Amino acid sequence: MNRGLLAVTLAALLAGAGLRWFDQAGAAGIVWSASALLLAVLLLVEIVIRLRRRELGVDLIAFLAIAGALLLSQALVAAVIALMLAGGRALEEYTTQRAERELRQLLDRAPRSAWRYRGDVLEQVPVESVVPGDRLLVRMGEVVPVDGVLLDTMATLDESALTGESLPLRRQAGEEVLSGVVNAGAPFDMTASQPAAQSTYAGIVRMVEAARQSRAPFVRLADRYALALIPLTLLVAGAAWLFSGDPVRALAVLVVATPCPLILAVPVAIVAGVSRCAHRGILVKNGATLEALARARVLFFDKTGTLTAGRISVLAVESAGGQSPVQLLKLAASLAQASPHVVAQAVVQAARAQGLALEAPREVNEVPGAGLSGMIGDHAVMLGGHHYVAAATPAVAWTAALLRRMAYEDVSGSFIAVDGAMAGAVLFADRLRLESPRALRLLRQAGIRRIVMLTGDRSEVAEAVGLAAGVDEVRAELTPADKLAAIRQGAAHGTTLMVGDGINDAPALAAADVGIALGAHGATASSEAAGVVVLVDRLDRVAEAVQIASRTRRIALQGVLAGMGLSLLAMLLAAMGLLPPLVGAVVQEAIDVAVIFNALRALGAGHRHRAARTLDTEQVDRLRQDHAGLSPLLERVHAAAEGIVGHAPVVARRELAGLVELLNRELIPHEQADEGELYPQLAERLHGEDPLAAMSHTHREIFRLTRLLTRMSEDIPLDDSVAASMVEIQRVLQRLDTVLSLHFSQEEELYHNLDSR
Repeated sequence: MNRGLLAVTLAALLAGAGLRWFDQAGAAGIVWSASALLLAVLLLVEIVIRLRRRELGVDLIAFLAIAGALLLSQALVAAVIALMLAGGRALEEYTTQRAERELRQLLDRAPRSAWRYRGDVLEQVPVESVVPGDRLLVRMGEVVPVDGVLLDTMATLDESALTGESLPLRRQAGEEVLSGVVNAGAPFDMTASQPAAQSTYAGIVRMVEAARQSRAPFVRLADRYALALIPLTLLVAGAAWLFSGDPVRALAVLVVATPCPLILAVPVAIVAGVSRCAHRGILVKNGATLEALARARVLFFDKTGTLTAGRISVLAVESAGGQSPVQLLKLAASLAQASPHVVAQAVVQAARAQGLALEAPREVNEVPGAGLSGMIGDHAVMLGGHHYVAAATPAVAWTAALLRRMAYEDVSGSFIAVDGAMAGAVLFADRLRLESPRALRLLRQAGIRRIVMLTGDRSEVAEAVGLAAGVDEVRAELTPADKLAAIRQGAAHGTTLMVGDGINDAPALAAADVGIALGAHGATASSEAAGVVVLVDRLDRVAEAVQIASRTRRIALQGVLAGMGLSLLAMLLAAMGLLPPLVGAVVQEAIDVAVIFNALRALGAGHRHRAARTLDTEQVDRLRQDHAGLSPLLERVHAAAEGIVGHAPVVARRELAGLVELLNRELIPHEQADEGELYPQLAERLHGEDPLAAMSHTHREIFRLTRLLTRMSEDIPLDDSVAASMVEIQRVLQRLDTVLSLHFSQEEELYHNLDSR
């Protein structure tokens, strides 16, 4: 309709101009007046409808401007005002549709039907009729209709519409498949696990509809400011007429007073911000939530699954001295293949990540909750808790020392026995997410003043995680009621955010001004109290959501101040007779266009918060494989740093010589290649003049310590001074171990943050 009105008013203006050219002034006036009357009638109908709802719209000023122009026989002015109003409506429709682009794409992609097996026959059925347990076929290019489990060996899925990830991902048989993703590969079969109404995409659609229909408090505030202009406009117009005696001046004031910059720029910016979030895999339920995000100053985090990965992973493999950590990991993982326990699977995953070839276990016996034993090749291997393994092996002092260290570091472990002797242990921890420290830094840059971690875990574990992540306060051993009380107390310091996993943290998410569910499914998100759902299981997207919200609010405020300031200036110029009505109409439209297109900037990332260019998938995979390949060498450095002094001089010399040879053959070329080839590429993707200076300095320290060890290994004495020499060598090894551990952690975090997936 708006585009039709624009076409009619434009045609009327041009037709009148043509008639005027042929000296048909009377006919031209009739054509111009007719188009103006058409807009006046539409405005009058809208005003009456609003008055019946006890609302007063700013369209009243536009109606008065057209009516005044017609009463003063300013037909051309009335026609130009009508054209500008119709153009403004068409522009509003276009910009709103563009701002809602990502939201509309999500709605348009909602699956309507599914291919279901009935025996061996395929039938196309409405998606609402799919029930859990149904076997479905998803053809190439189709949207997955419901949540389910993949039955085929592998599927290639395009998850960009949900998560913003640009590259297709591969899923293995048995993995969960979410509704709303697109099959980017060959057709595959899946089993439905949720009905359509409870699936991920259905929840997303409900959230998107709510976001499109909501109005933020900032928008409502803008409406009130715009309405305040009505008496001000009438006052200025009346004063201009009174002091000049010229009613045309009053008309000019009315023409430039329509507050389109205020009533259009703010909604467009808010919708654009919500759409930008959706593009990045962040679903914001409504405009009010987006505005609250921008005001947030206090942030609460859950620990498990939020700051940490939420699953155990292998931290280290410790050897009692008889076998290397790599050999122990291979034996333990070979045996662990026989157990479905989460700890056993973590051991297997760690071994496969290092490329170890595992053997098939035999004669396996598992004691639930304790451990398992079996034969791996010619070796009898046990893997399990300390009590389980210690009961079948002679006591050794090494075990007591390791147990003390585990208590100090708040880690758990499974002990390994080989051929009836305590051989070592695998240490586990719920690792801090790689992106957590950076995410917290970005949140502080976005305006968060205080970050508090809330957890029911033990104080020692919570303190360690909080210290590593960089939070301001850790509150541990909390009950759900304690978490609620903490969030309510935090409200005294500003708008509060609570980030949780969207499943177990519903009360806390509801208590905060804005609840953010991290990595939650759409069905869960729709039923939980979270106002924001981050579909990607990455904590740095929370920081991005706050950044987008802050930028959106800033752009909206800029539009209000700049647009209304220009409108008020134009009113004063019109009142003084410096801006005729015809020119004023054009000026007002120019202001509208400039402010509305400024609001559309909220669709972009902005130059200050533009994300660093990502690495492609192949680069990231290669870097991770390189690091995994060096893990055995790092384990060997750590073992030497811990116990080389305890070896006999001849054994220590042989061990050190072998270690130095590996450092020079494997580690040093790897670090040199990183310095000369990889780091220049990474620097192009990061901000700053020399963003990798600190890591390059670490490279030089690795080179120095390796060279020092090489020289020391060549000069180990065989006389009585060997003990003092080995102590000095151990100190160098400990420094190298520390530097390598820190350096590899920094690189893994960097690669993770630059990963495009």
